[in-house]
Amino acid sequence: MIREIRKVGDPILKTKAKKVEKIDEKVKELARDMIETMKFCNGVGLAAPQVGESLRIIVVDYEDNPIVLINPEIIEMSGEELDYEGCLSVPGVEVPVKRAERIVFKAQDLDGRTKKYRAKGLLARVVQHEVDHLDGMLILDRAVEEPLKTEEK
Repeated sequence: MIREIRKVGDPILKTKAKKVEKIDEKVKELARDMIETMKFCNGVGLAAPQVGESLRIIVVDYEDNPIVLINPEIIEMSGEELDYEGCLSVPGVEVPVKRAERIVFKAQDLDGRTKKYRAKGLLARVVQHEVDHLDGMLILDRAVEEPLKTEEK
């Protein structure tokens, strides 16, 4: 089911999301809905708070293969890159944001297994962006310059 994307100004986007304690059918259904919503909106990542759920779940589109990451935690960061980012919850703007170039992070999959990942480039940027959502941060909070206005689709 495609869910409504919460927009800037919604209090859930400024609230730290709760840890997922149990991966049950409700969590799996939410993950499926998040993937469907991300694809429908042509996004590359989506966090549960963006669809109104205060849970530490993100989905990331990796080489056209959606990955569900539960309770993701970035454990190493290196390098630094400045690039423009957009956000489904902040439509119509792109914001220059500094991010780590490379990260190591861990997360649980839908079977509850904890896995460790290494990412660089776009994937590293997307994971950091989505983890920010779980911590109640938006790209506007990380902007290093004024945002650029883009055309809303």
